[in-house]
Amino acid sequence: MSCSRGINAVIVGYRRGSNTQYPNRVLLRVVDENVIPHSLIGRKVIYKDRYGNVYRGKILSVHGRGVNRILIASFKPNIPGQAIGDSAIILLQ
Repeated sequence: MSCSRGINAVIVGYRRGSNTQYPNRVLLRVVDENVIPHSLIGRKVIYKDRYGNVYRGKILSVHGRGVNRILIASFKPNIPGQAIGDSAIILLQ
């Protein structure tokens, strides 16, 4: 399921350790099964909330081996906690 501007992804949560949480790093699950996750590294990500705020980010790496299609992205400004479970768009340009 890709839209005209890019590929849809779901915000899974923040990147975390056992004792720490990194609010500027977000885990994204790619919805489209035909996309190779390693080919998306370096692409831009956009998340818009219901209030009209736009959060821009960049995909840094693949989480794990890439089998489960989860990517690590960095956002500026940080994504709020209410964004977990919402969809974001990975731009193809």
